[in-house]
Parts: sequence; structure tokens; C-alpha cells
Amino acid sequence: MDEESERECVVDCSGSVCPEPVLRARAAIAGLSAGDVLEVIATDPLAELDLSVFCERAGHELLSTQTVDGTLRARIRVSSGRRPDAG
Repeated sequence: MDEESERECVVDCSGSVCPEPVLRARAAIAGLSAGDVLEVIATDPLAELDLSVFCERAGHELLSTQTVDGTLRARIRVSSGRRPDAG
């Protein structure tokens, strides 16, 4: 049986402020499967911290964060054990 490859999804939250990047990440993750990767693009200076806390609480893996010229790119691997109420 062939396994479906992981999907990658991008959510661009540029110009949005807290809590919008986390809310949009949570909504996008709801449509993804375990193992899929979500990339969140954000310009809110607190987005990295907010997304880190969200991942920790929801059980997702924050794969990487990179900020260049004030723009954050955070990559999140969706967990199979995610808690829908987390965030």
C-alpha cells in the first residue's frame, strides 16, 4: 500500500497582529493530516513566541523559525495527537 506523501501548506499572515497568526495557523492545521507541514509567514514581532507556545500546547512540532527583514517564516509539523482546544 502506498502512503500518501506529506502535504505542505502556507499561511501568509503578513500585516496581522496577535492573535491572528495563531488563529490562522490553528484553522489551517484543522484541514491538515498528521505529518503535514504548515509554513506561517508573519510580520508581528511576537508571532514567533506565540506560535512556539501554540505548538507546545497543541503537541505540534515547531520545525524551524527564520526571521529576515522583520518577516518570520515558521515551519510546523502537524501532530497526530493534536488537541483541538489548544491555542
